[in-house]
Amino acid sequence: MEKLFVRITDKQSFEELAARSRERPIVIFKHSLTCPISSAAYDEMAQFDGEVALIEVQRARELSTEIENRLGVAHESPQVIVLRNGQVFWKASHFKVTADAVTNAVKQAGGGKQ
Repeated sequence: MEKLFVRITDKQSFEELAARSRERPIVIFKHSLTCPISSAAYDEMAQFDGEVALIEVQRARELSTEIENRLGVAHESPQVIVLRNGQVFWKASHFKVTADAVTNAVKQAGGGKQ
């Protein structure tokens, strides 16, 4: 199982992800460094077989707000957003963030292994 967290902190990194989502689904994980529910979601995402764009909300609050505004998805943490073609294909938060759910969403979005 290959897992890869890629920390993003700025708008340019998000723009690059949105562009890459035209080729394949992109997984974005908003994670709180202080929340026990987010810690459990982090453990789940560590089981996901593929790349995960990690946004630590305390360290990248401006980016988190930008994503909320741009995608129209109210901020929650923990939260996973699967992007496809620059748009939200699937989203989940709190205890609905599981490796299996994200894997299924990515497959439905037209992506196999990332």
